[in-house]
Amino acid sequence: MAKESGPRNRNHFGSSSKSRLEDEGFKDMDDGSICHRNPTAPFTRPENLMNNSSNIRNISFGTYPDDGVSPSPDEGIEEEKAPFEEERPGPVQIVRARESDCIFDLDIGALEKILLQDHLKDLNVVVVSVAGAFRKGKSFILDFMLRYMYNQSDSWIGGEDEPLTGFKWRGGCERETTGIQVWSDVFVVEKPDGSKVAVLLVDTQGAFDSQSTIKDSATVFALSTMTSSVQVYNLSHNIQEDDLQHLQLFTEYGRLAMEETDSKPFQTLMFLIRDWSSPYEYNYGLEGGRAFLLKRLEVKNNQHAELQNVRKHIDSCFSNTSCFLLPHPGLKVSTNKDFDGRLKDIEEDFKTQLTELVPHLLAPDRLVEKMISGSKITCRDLVEYFKAYIKIYQGDELPHPKSMLQATAEANNLTAVAGAKDLYSRNMERVCGGDKPYMAPADLEHCHAAYCEDSVRYFCSIKKMGGKEFCQRYQDQLETELEEAYNAFSKHNEGKNIFYAARTPATLFVVMFFTYVVSGVTGFIGLSFFAALANLILGVALLVLCIWAYVKYSGEFREAGMLIDQLAEVLWEQVLKPLVENYMEDNVRQTVFNSIRASLTEQGSRPTRLKTD
Repeated sequence: MAKESGPRNRNHFGSSSKSRLEDEGFKDMDDGSICHRNPTAPFTRPENLMNNSSNIRNISFGTYPDDGVSPSPDEGIEEEKAPFEEERPGPVQIVRARESDCIFDLDIGALEKILLQDHLKDLNVVVVSVAGAFRKGKSFILDFMLRYMYNQSDSWIGGEDEPLTGFKWRGGCERETTGIQVWSDVFVVEKPDGSKVAVLLVDTQGAFDSQSTIKDSATVFALSTMTSSVQVYNLSHNIQEDDLQHLQLFTEYGRLAMEETDSKPFQTLMFLIRDWSSPYEYNYGLEGGRAFLLKRLEVKNNQHAELQNVRKHIDSCFSNTSCFLLPHPGLKVSTNKDFDGRLKDIEEDFKTQLTELVPHLLAPDRLVEKMISGSKITCRDLVEYFKAYIKIYQGDELPHPKSMLQATAEANNLTAVAGAKDLYSRNMERVCGGDKPYMAPADLEHCHAAYCEDSVRYFCSIKKMGGKEFCQRYQDQLETELEEAYNAFSKHNEGKNIFYAARTPATLFVVMFFTYVVSGVTGFIGLSFFAALANLILGVALLVLCIWAYVKYSGEFREAGMLIDQLAEVLWEQVLKPLVENYMEDNVRQTVFNSIRASLTEQGSRPTRLKTD
């Protein structure tokens, strides 16, 4: 039987402290000052737990001492004081989704309040989490785990007429749990080797409900898998292929957020198959589940590559995998809206298998301590990992998981975009490819417009999934990419223009000629300083021209060649081109003026000649 510090209730669902003491062998005690418990409901809401310290259940294995009872220091009971109301344990929500933008937030204060108590923060932690589709009985199973943790005896499952309380659960078709919840009591268990560990039970929001996106489901499942040492994957009736595919998606989403390591990123995965209806093929329980899982996850040579990849992925993610086949609890459980968890309403097969399942997960010699990168994690460490992981999922570092339809529609549209873009590239290569001569920019633009229209028409002709608005986004993306491709073809075409290619050496020759003239003139009139400066610029220009010629000939030092081209382009655009344009403009203006003046002079002299005649 479990040994607790002081007269702690070994099954917290009882009625009074005195009757519990009598039940546990303390009938001969004199009546004295005892701790009167609050006669309200056994559990409080999570928000009511935030203002007080959480209880810590210290569980070891032996028998109670029979030489008297004294309160433990953590009970908070002082002698000669009036009785007080003890806080009730209950579920505490540590991860919740914002309704505005569906971003998950971590309640750091609540998590630290539970895990950073002096009794716990330096203990290695065992985290048992239950995850899976919504309305499949995850919280129901967790409440039986709570019974086991509070009452380590052969009769831990409770009385036939005892309601099941703990994590909030109910029948029906609407979701109950949201985000991630943990039990406020952290159980300190002594293992057979004498070491103590802290056991934390975690309940998660069900996946695939009508109010959650695929990203929400993936985030919750990934977070619980990353932070748990035992992940119970709660399924109904069977392991279907889509269950494995969802598991692959969720675990990959979690693995992306973790640091790369040579070891497997996650520890223990148990497939818990609820309402198993084929015991004639595979018996209920762990042995039947092991044989069933071996068959279901077998990789065969004749399997499709997609099916093989799913199974190989699961094997690469988890250090240990197991399976438990649990029978249906009975029609009273599933059809009676007033069912409150009493064992008398549950089928015997279910109760029998339950007494095998829960100790298999939570018995002291079966506990799996949380490890990351080969190191055991304490409660203090777990808080820091929660903080780090939630920041990753709040940011934009990870890709957003998508539904199968959305992922297929995206792939379908991207394929159509790639085909249309390839058609455009082939057409443009025919008119201005690498082996084609220089083409007038106006003609090239005309070809671009025609081929762009052909590509968009090709994209629209392909049958695509996702609907008109969804496909329009990819059509806009195609048009943007075609414009970028046209800019690349246009630059390539300009490179074939001999005058464009000769711009750099022509610019350098002009600089050299100008500085040579300036050097001669300034030297002739005695301005030796300016002559020397002009000669220096002339020498630098000549050196740059030689470097440019070597780069173009050898193909080495391409960065230097690009820098010289950019410098020459700046000189051309900012200095030489304006001078040439101004000079040409002045010449044209003078030519036009002279033509007009000559014409007017000729018209004025014509009447004079007529009079003379």
